[in-house]
Amino acid sequence: MVQRILAAGDIESLDQSAVPRIRTPERASIFMARATRLRQLADRGNPIAGYLRLMAGLADAQQAIMRGFKARAPSAESIATAQQHSMPLIPALSGVRDPAWRDVLISLLDKIEAAAPLTPTLEQLIEKLRSLDAATLDAQADAIFAQRFAEVDPASAPFIVAALQVVWTDLAADIDPREIPYLETPGLCPICGSHPVASTVRLGGAYDNYRFLQCGLCATEWHMVRSKCSNCDSTKGIAYHALGTPDADTQTKEAESKRALLKAESCDECHTYRKIGYQNKDYDFDPFADDLASLTLDLLMGEEGYRRASPHPWLWPEQVDEEERSA
Repeated sequence: MVQRILAAGDIESLDQSAVPRIRTPERASIFMARATRLRQLADRGNPIAGYLRLMAGLADAQQAIMRGFKARAPSAESIATAQQHSMPLIPALSGVRDPAWRDVLISLLDKIEAAAPLTPTLEQLIEKLRSLDAATLDAQADAIFAQRFAEVDPASAPFIVAALQVVWTDLAADIDPREIPYLETPGLCPICGSHPVASTVRLGGAYDNYRFLQCGLCATEWHMVRSKCSNCDSTKGIAYHALGTPDADTQTKEAESKRALLKAESCDECHTYRKIGYQNKDYDFDPFADDLASLTLDLLMGEEGYRRASPHPWLWPEQVDEEERSA
């Protein structure tokens, strides 16, 4: 039996209760799976393999901390207000966050130091992070959430984000999907209001053949029809781009695109793109890890005149430039 791929209009015409809308993160495995995938991608000769292995160690540390961590839950009143006004349940941009995130950061640094010998550069960075006071750390978190790039220290940001991810992922894992409201801005995470990092066309069960965006902060996934821009919500000028053989003929390029595990979905209305992966090509695909490991596709999209809709939480713009120069 050949399964038909539903077009955007077909999906939107369905009873929405029949389409699983939300996938909350699995507390026991979310960071472990990410670490495993990062190492897989590093072992395939990736040009930033060293960085991917470092980030795999960071994900290992996140998972270890999650086992004994419990974030301060939001009040019933704040959740009710968010539901009433179609707002994210636990908005990252509110400036109200569990102060325990700073303790999580120190624990992450402890585990990274204990895991393996550090380079002098990483030793200096960890020492610097340990020396920052609460006000400075919170100011960095505010700048990261607001994407005020000029205020973000790109070297420190992945570690600060990792600590914040533990807090918000812990909260998201406990939320009943039925309590999560529809947002007026569908391209943002309905739990924390953060940007998606990439999307997955899932394989199997109730999620089969549906596209889900994954939040870069709390790892919540939410359904969004394909052929629709996740940045501006437009259905016009959507195109898909994949890496292929340089100077290949049109037929070869089309064949390579069909086989591609990862593509960039571009929009000519807002001139941005986000990546999309297909579990039927590789079941281990992880939107967070695979996006981080595919800088070559980012280079291609830059050459074609598109910009990322939002940065990868573990690779800020200045770091991208540095890695591109060393690749």
